[in-house]
Amino acid sequence: MDTITCFRDLAIIIIAAKLMGLGAKKLKAPQVAGQIVAGLLIGPSVLGFVESSDFITTMAEIGVVLLMFSAGLETNLKELIKTGPVAVCVACMGVFVPLCGGFLLYSCFYGFHPVGSDEFFKAIFVGTIMTATSVSITVQTLRELGHLKGKLGTLITSSAIIDDVIGIIVLTFVIGFKSADAKPVDVIIKTVLFIVFSLCIGGLIYFLFKYLDKKYFHQRRIPIFGLALCFILSYCADALFGIADITGAYVAGIILCNLRDAEYISGKMDISSYMLFGPVFFASIGLKTTLDGFSIGLLWFAIGFVIVALITKIIGCGLIAKIFRYSNRDALKIGIGMMTRGEVALIVAQKGMACGLFEAERFTAVILLIICSSIVAPILLKLLFKNDAPSDPKEEEKSELAFGEHLMAEQNI
Repeated sequence: MDTITCFRDLAIIIIAAKLMGLGAKKLKAPQVAGQIVAGLLIGPSVLGFVESSDFITTMAEIGVVLLMFSAGLETNLKELIKTGPVAVCVACMGVFVPLCGGFLLYSCFYGFHPVGSDEFFKAIFVGTIMTATSVSITVQTLRELGHLKGKLGTLITSSAIIDDVIGIIVLTFVIGFKSADAKPVDVIIKTVLFIVFSLCIGGLIYFLFKYLDKKYFHQRRIPIFGLALCFILSYCADALFGIADITGAYVAGIILCNLRDAEYISGKMDISSYMLFGPVFFASIGLKTTLDGFSIGLLWFAIGFVIVALITKIIGCGLIAKIFRYSNRDALKIGIGMMTRGEVALIVAQKGMACGLFEAERFTAVILLIICSSIVAPILLKLLFKNDAPSDPKEEEKSELAFGEHLMAEQNI
């Protein structure tokens, strides 16, 4: 692919992604869904203006790494610690039940297969996609209703963040086991070694960055060094430990998330992601999505995928809330608050396509899930909170500051 063609393709992708993203926003749908549709329209399946290439794939890979780095930077560890065991348990069941639901859904459509077979891992991976939670729509709704800083708002937001951490760990294991020569013990050992490596080197890196942050506060060298750390850990995760590069990028963000300049670093990353790499990544998903093999069977699978993904989140998270003695109504609020999906689900699905665990023609189901969950969740939350008094406005303002970083990437893509 020559350089001039690259320039043309990038121009088409950026313009189409932005226009379709704005169109989706006008329709109250996530902008990322519009950007994916843009890729589908300009790709080989419809207009044929742009074809997927090694260059686009590489740009998209950089985009997904930057997105996960930003997600790590926007994680509020202090809030996670404050929420305690309830948020952890809600998040764990919010991963486990959808994981099982996705596995059963795939198996019902395509049959149950022996443990360790390719089809078995494909079934597991469908569940892995369902584990992700995108809390941005929920937080916007709770803020409008005046309940973001309330007990339920804090629990939902913290649980969603923990949920994504667990989901990335699950993705790491599934991709590791998919390799033909993979041995379960080796995968577990490599993953544990990477966690130990991250903890050890992460502490040293944090104190180094803390020193730099103190000496060069709000200077551009801090984001530059942070970006270098993101790429280094992405490389180490894949090359040294054989796990997903996005896991390394996410860890890099976690290491730096408590710096004074964490929001500043995240803001600088958002510029690159918003202007170029984000649109290319989401549009590249549309470019790879093919309608050639789409059939009535796949349509029914997509509908089942959406229903199972929504219901299993409500069941898993709501059930744990009931165990911790929340009322039926509050448990339902928590479950519905956790059922929205966003870019993490897209990232997981894209990784599955790259390693052969998820077929391109099934990607429509993921897009449909994101759109449906983003529309249904706010409506149901408004109905459930209709007669509840809002939380303290001053506390609400503090909560916006605490969770604002977590939302920036999702709202501005």
